[in-house]
Amino acid sequence: MRLRYLGSAADWGFGLYLASKDGYEDAVLPVGTFTGTPEEALDCACELYLSTPDI
Repeated sequence: MRLRYLGSAADWGFGLYLASKDGYEDAVLPVGTFTGTPEEALDCACELYLSTPDI
């Protein structure tokens, strides 16, 4: 996960590392925006990578 400071404590860019592209790509938070708080970004990354798959 990558955070990009955009000038405000509540406004950060969010990107995820993609091994297939060997780099980061901007990601959309669950609220539907490309920016948000660091907590929202971490929650999103953890949900994507640490949750158990639905069976």
